[in-house]
Amino acid sequence: MDFDAELIRALQEDGRASIRSLAVRVGRPRAVVARRLREMLSERTVRVVAAVDPALLGQHVLAHVSLRIDGAVDRVAARLGAMPETVLVSAVGGRYDMVIEVRVGTVAELHDLLGRIRTLPEIRDINTLIYTSVLKGFFVSAYRGQLRPDEIDTAIIELLQQDGRMTLRALGESVRLSASAVSTRLQKLLDAGVITISTVEARGLEHRQLSMGVGMTLSGDDDAVLDALRAHRGIDFAARTLGRFDAIATLVEPSTGTLHDTLEHIRRLPGVTATESWLHLAVLKEDYARTLQRT
Repeated sequence: MDFDAELIRALQEDGRASIRSLAVRVGRPRAVVARRLREMLSERTVRVVAAVDPALLGQHVLAHVSLRIDGAVDRVAARLGAMPETVLVSAVGGRYDMVIEVRVGTVAELHDLLGRIRTLPEIRDINTLIYTSVLKGFFVSAYRGQLRPDEIDTAIIELLQQDGRMTLRALGESVRLSASAVSTRLQKLLDAGVITISTVEARGLEHRQLSMGVGMTLSGDDDAVLDALRAHRGIDFAARTLGRFDAIATLVEPSTGTLHDTLEHIRRLPGVTATESWLHLAVLKEDYARTLQRT
């Protein structure tokens, strides 16, 4: 068993899991788990953060944009990363040179954003996929509008966006509430799908985890394919899409061999008729923190 991989997986599922529960999950002593978690957080191998559900922010249009670029990608990446609509910017190997994930309120806003991106002189080609539904994603919850955060909730969320494992006591001191009162508020935010607290892991050729994107053309029993994507441990993100693919997935594995195995698993699924893949060479931005307007 890969100790780090299992620890990160547990944190992705529950970013605020106690050291005791993490130790049980990975089968290691609590002192060992606590020390390794401190090391990974200090090295920025992982970041545990809260993310607000896009629906609460009015971000009803989520899209994956592939870009062909003339010349080096660094300058373009910096400009795209500075745009508040982008949550992910990654240099990739494959048919395109870079992919970004954007979140906006309306299709009209998406058209406007793509128009601004096209004005960059290095951009040679753009191809856009719109997510019709997110099947699996650690930073998309299930907000249904049943709870609107008040000013104290907003302050708690913004603190957790910087450090998802901030203690209840420290949160309480910051918002002038008891730890138990903060705990109650936090649980309500989680239960209502206002936020999710998970882990961002450093990915790319320079890091311990490799990441690959896969676009799929489907025919036949789509539901069975989608269920298989949700269930596979090596798939961190999956969505139904409109565009050149019917679905898209992000694979995260510790080696090229396991990436290949997961890709082959997808290709063998009944109902998958074609795939296209791209390797994430360097994830240059992955940031889900957003300032909430206080009510």
